Amino acid sequence: MQPFRQFAYRRNPDQDVATPVRHPVVIVGAGLVGLTLALDLARRQVPVVLIDDADRIGEGSRAICFAKRTLEIFDRLGLAQAMVEKGVTWQKGRVFRGETELYAFDLLPEGGHKQPAFINLQQFYVEAALVDAVLAEPLVDLRWSNRLSGLDNREDGAKLTIATPDGDYSLEADWLIACDGARSPTRGLLGLEFRGEAFEDRFLIADVKMTAPFPTERWFWFDPPFHSGQSALLHKQPDDIWRIDLQLGPDADPDHEKQPEVVRPRIERMLGHADFALEWVSVYRFQCRRLDRFLHGRVVFAGDAAHQVSPFGARGANSGIQDADNLGWKLALVVQGRSPASLLDSYDGERVAAADENILNSTRATDFIAPRSPGERLLREGALSLAPLTGFAKRFVNSGRLSLPSAYAGSTLSGEDEGWEGGLPPGTPFLDAPLAGASHAWLSEAFSMGQAILLGEGAAEIAPAGVLAIEPAAGDETLRQRYALEGGAAVLLRPDGHVAARFREPRRAAVEAAIERMEGRG
Repeated sequence: MQPFRQFAYRRNPDQDVATPVRHPVVIVGAGLVGLTLALDLARRQVPVVLIDDADRIGEGSRAICFAKRTLEIFDRLGLAQAMVEKGVTWQKGRVFRGETELYAFDLLPEGGHKQPAFINLQQFYVEAALVDAVLAEPLVDLRWSNRLSGLDNREDGAKLTIATPDGDYSLEADWLIACDGARSPTRGLLGLEFRGEAFEDRFLIADVKMTAPFPTERWFWFDPPFHSGQSALLHKQPDDIWRIDLQLGPDADPDHEKQPEVVRPRIERMLGHADFALEWVSVYRFQCRRLDRFLHGRVVFAGDAAHQVSPFGARGANSGIQDADNLGWKLALVVQGRSPASLLDSYDGERVAAADENILNSTRATDFIAPRSPGERLLREGALSLAPLTGFAKRFVNSGRLSLPSAYAGSTLSGEDEGWEGGLPPGTPFLDAPLAGASHAWLSEAFSMGQAILLGEGAAEIAPAGVLAIEPAAGDETLRQRYALEGGAAVLLRPDGHVAARFREPRRAAVEAAIERMEGRG
């Protein structure tokens, strides 16, 4: 994988026909989310046209923190191993006030998971891996330098106008998926508004190349001696690159702050030396906001086109990829005529709730890191002062609650669930576990089949066609414990890994009814 890739524009046959060609799915935006969704749909035998107005990837590292759930999704698509090998694996972090360590944390204190808690890997490496996989996939037609310039959202589909270096052409799509980022042209063409909150503080991102003895941990400072009165963050990336975030305050001039003669002295004070090279610098101000709905007729929004959060907690890219994971299997069922279009209402309901959870966590972190009122500042100072003395106060110190998959509590796709103690209730994201004596070494690997999974003794006898049955072997104690599989119980997992239903006394008819509900037919 290379840091920078440029792709030639190629004319396609759709530009040379009198009547617009209709496609089942058109995705706008070949970034992390659009590429992931295109690859997922193709693996489910759904052909996809993927358009992007650019001709390149690799300009700035941008997102760097990819969470365990995201890695499990990439593993299902056959990409995680290379990413983990290239990336910097970490699970521990430290939070400081000045030079004093307030506390340390471990994001994955238990074993029995294939993927690590997090890797740090520059976004251009991840996008390059996704592009290579998409280019090798015959069911994805990836078109660079194709810009969506017009959109007619109809009851039975969407009519698109696409601008190219050769002029405009038209397409029709049964479904249009907007993965075109925070400034989403699709959103603009439909006149949809983002609602939420803008934050005034500006932050500097600097990627620097250097050899340093810092451990592979997340380090966050409140009021560090090298950057008085503000906050700072340090992460290690591959290739001897280090990510440094420095809070600048609301009045900082971004053009001035990005100048190397301004950036370098700041970094020198932090590191105590000048033996580094600046690789990439950006100054940003962020917002926490979302669309009211992610589903608008035959147009579906995902990733930054649907919602935005602050970077604290690594919730942006990870939540967008989880949007794709939620949408892919549902859209495939609808396109293939196996489920009604109303199944996609559950995408809207589940991922809007997930966005609200991410926005809430992101807003709380931002309010603590950059308090905007005397009351917020007083609360922060109290928590920081007491944190070295009491565990109670540590819970109030917020440098960004790191990304975790959302539980879809109350999902319309979930079955009944009464009288359980332990295990994972419906809507909960799955927990990985090692498998003994099975065709898959890990439960997470079983999702590569793209199916729902039924866990439990005797699962093979009652699992309907198209459902993968996994019966715990003698050595699968972690699996039994995590899913409370004692006494003949069974658990149905959705294709995206969330629990769909649990059965104390499983019967085929009950499992079939749960699948009907899970697939929007019940």
